[in-house]
Amino acid sequence: MSDMLSIGASGVRAYQTALGVTSDNIANAGSAGYSRRSVSVREVGASGSVGLNTGIARTGQGATVGAVVRHGDAFQAASLRLASADLARTEAGTAQLERVEAVLSQGAITTRMTAFFAAAQRLAADPTSTAAREAVMTAGQTAADAFRTTGRAMDAAAAELDERMTAGAGEITALGQALAKVNDAMGRAAPGSAASANLLDQRDRILADMSAVADVSVQIDVAGRAAVRLGGATGPVLVSGSEASRVAVNRNEEGTVAFAVRRAGEEQGFTPTAGALAGMAEGAARIADARAGLNGVAASFAAAVNGVLVQGDDLSGNDGTALFIVGEPATELSLAFTDGALLAAAGRDKGSRDASNLVALQGARTGAGVEEAGTRLVAGVATAIEGRRTVADAQGAIRDAAVAALDAKIGVDLDQEAVDLIRFQQAYQASSRVIQVARETIQTLLEIR
Repeated sequence: MSDMLSIGASGVRAYQTALGVTSDNIANAGSAGYSRRSVSVREVGASGSVGLNTGIARTGQGATVGAVVRHGDAFQAASLRLASADLARTEAGTAQLERVEAVLSQGAITTRMTAFFAAAQRLAADPTSTAAREAVMTAGQTAADAFRTTGRAMDAAAAELDERMTAGAGEITALGQALAKVNDAMGRAAPGSAASANLLDQRDRILADMSAVADVSVQIDVAGRAAVRLGGATGPVLVSGSEASRVAVNRNEEGTVAFAVRRAGEEQGFTPTAGALAGMAEGAARIADARAGLNGVAASFAAAVNGVLVQGDDLSGNDGTALFIVGEPATELSLAFTDGALLAAAGRDKGSRDASNLVALQGARTGAGVEEAGTRLVAGVATAIEGRRTVADAQGAIRDAAVAALDAKIGVDLDQEAVDLIRFQQAYQASSRVIQVARETIQTLLEIR
């Protein structure tokens, strides 16, 4: 009878574990990163142990849970990390391009330059008109303000991006520290246990989050612990066992973004080729290029206008002077004077009613091509954005396919879990019934005596 009790008790314990695993599957069916578990219930003694003096294999000694099996897929998980990293890079780079486009569009520098040249052309019809001269001065001030505002907005975008990159470096540092703790816990968890399966899920979620920030090269040891390098298989080590390094972001003297891993007092640089950090680094380069282009347009605009005005005479017949003062950087434009009478509309020694210098200004406008340069600057960014969006659409489809492929391997099928739940419940009830029968039998025997 004691054997019947132990057999029933072993069945209750085994199927209680199986019910718990099935319940966890059902409860986490919609949880991101959760891998389905299953249990292998086996018969005790089925391996062929032999009874004393009988030579007969003893079987039917109860049931036990062999292991809690986690249905992960390392290959599909790695594919998803790669697809996610590529998409994150494109999205981060696109976001910075959109910021540049917004800054340039709001500044409307091409429109302001065109308005200035148009006001100068209207002044040519009546060079002595005070109102027309003031209109030119107003348009010049507006153009200078537009360059200053746009340049400073571009600087603000660069500063904001620096903060985001610093935050990204902090995020992947924190993820590395979390992974190191998971690795440490894995070394103590029993293989094939529910605790081990939970730790493996945590590991894969952390690795997925890492891949969205930077490209990671992952090596998994036999215990399931992950070693991580940044920037490719030969990059610096971020996580090794229970130790994690820190990630830093810097700018060199040329303004180029550089990333590094700080470990044991030493710093090793790396170049992210995927993930948000790679996209933000590209964005920083785009902002720098746009800033340089904007400075070039500002300098060319000022040079074209000033170069003509200094060759003519103002309303009083005095030598003309430059209208714009070019600061450092060149977008810091300002007016050298505010009196419209000082505008050199006339050719040298041709009288106040002459407008030949303004005609020359229109020629310089065409020759310098500053308006076209401003338009190309904006159009180039817009074209780059469209190209990035097309790439992002394709990468999004690849990532979605990778998600579906991984989910097919590790996802929970509620119909199957419902079947297992009923099956394990029945087995649990049957084991409980064995215990009940054994107790009733023992009680009957005791009463007979």
